[in-house]
Amino acid sequence: MTSTRRNRISPLSDSLPVPGLRGLIRRALREDLGSGDITSHALIAPGRVITAVVIARHACIVSGGGIAAHIFRMLDHGMRIRILVPDGCRVREAAPLMRITGKARAILAGERTALNFLQRLTGIATLTARFVEQVKPHGTRILDTRKTTPIWRMLEKYAVRCGGGTNHRMGLYDQVLIKDNHRRLWGARDLAEAVQTARHRCPGVPVEVEVETEAELERALAARPDWILLDNMTPARLRRCVHLCHGRCPLEASGGITLANVKAVAAAGVQAISLGCLTHSAPAADLSLEILKHPAESRGVFLRNPAKPRTPCLSLASHRSSWRRRVDANP
Repeated sequence: MTSTRRNRISPLSDSLPVPGLRGLIRRALREDLGSGDITSHALIAPGRVITAVVIARHACIVSGGGIAAHIFRMLDHGMRIRILVPDGCRVREAAPLMRITGKARAILAGERTALNFLQRLTGIATLTARFVEQVKPHGTRILDTRKTTPIWRMLEKYAVRCGGGTNHRMGLYDQVLIKDNHRRLWGARDLAEAVQTARHRCPGVPVEVEVETEAELERALAARPDWILLDNMTPARLRRCVHLCHGRCPLEASGGITLANVKAVAAAGVQAISLGCLTHSAPAADLSLEILKHPAESRGVFLRNPAKPRTPCLSLASHRSSWRRRVDANP
């Protein structure tokens, strides 16, 4: 198996404070575990230790390995985990992404939650990489948008970076973007005045203006914003706008852009392309967790019956409360 590093990825903790990430994971585990994994409790000895690997069922760009590892460790502090493929790397079909050794009950309890995070983020990174590859000859940046899953924004934007994309504004608080509704409410007053007002009230913050026609572009250029967003334009119209702009302001294209036409959009000469589909429509990667055969089993030696463990079984009520204590103990 070989993996290829795409670009330098800033640590996830730079995007999402560790307490916030742990809280999100804790809520996800509670959602799935509830009062406990009753199937594993009924069939698997509490002390049984296994080794499992997470496998990619198709070529992809990995994102979220550290989150998956953290989920397993929240359920078993003694879990031994080796991340075989760092985030931001490309892997081939059937490549192992991580190897996990620990208590069987803990691995099975965390399997679905870990894969949910890993598959979602890897899917976003993989789709982003496909767009980045299409526009590479033109040096155009691929940007994400605010069209993200509620509460998951920082994670999904991290996955975009893993795929080689660039984060646009994180929210309504870090960049001024004057859109059609803002202009409508601003009324007939000069657009340049709107830009200057925004700069005066939000010093040091970039100001971008959205336009839908060439005439609006001319007015926006006179306002001298930091960026102009060309909304829902064909490649032909984008080329005309690039010609009108003549390098006076960087241009961003958005709306109606797909893998089928993104190369033509980039060829029009815009500096960036923003895509909501990176986060709202990326298909989850197909990953699976496979338990490795124990060496004794390969020699025909049967391990003890997991349904009859040597150690005393907890009562079901005690077992259920133990899961909640273990998850809650990781703030």
